[in-house]
Amino acid sequence: MRKKKIFVFFVLFFFVIILLIFHFSSSNNKDLNIVDQKIIEENIYSSNIIDDVKYSSTDSKGNEYIINASTGEIDYSNSNVVYLTNVTAIIKLTNSNEITITSKFGKYNINNFDTIFTKNVIVRYLENEITSEYMDFSLNRNSMIISKNVIYTNLENILKSDVVEINIETKDTKIYRYDNKHKVNIKSKENNGNN
Repeated sequence: MRKKKIFVFFVLFFFVIILLIFHFSSSNNKDLNIVDQKIIEENIYSSNIIDDVKYSSTDSKGNEYIINASTGEIDYSNSNVVYLTNVTAIIKLTNSNEITITSKFGKYNINNFDTIFTKNVIVRYLENEITSEYMDFSLNRNSMIISKNVIYTNLENILKSDVVEINIETKDTKIYRYDNKHKVNIKSKENNGNN
């Protein structure tokens, strides 16, 4: 009887050892699979980034839109959208002077050329400069909607507002605040007073 107990003990002991070996080897394989999967995902992700991006387009009226960025990243969920970094855009209008736009980031739609500029946005046109944190540009709408900490500067004045909307074709401009209780702040450069 005693030999039988010892035999059963050894069989159970070896069975437990074999189970532990299988358990640890399968968990190591799972860890390796997870590591392999992460490496594959990182390679796929990094292959989505493009250096020295340049897009240019011309509409039916002959207006040209050129956009450059230090990097671009194609959106996985919508391959028509490219996220840009260190953006410079030039709008060459057939009936007007060039407009230059710079920003830290951008979101560009390859199909319709609509672009969202964000962070440190600067728009330059002739002697005018507009700085802000956000701008929505659309060739189809012929509009630039500039918002968030807008400062509009020209040779004579400095203007602070919430929003500046510009029709690119007609140059019609709307300047307003979201809150009707506050007025647009215009400061003359000559006399340093508020108008």
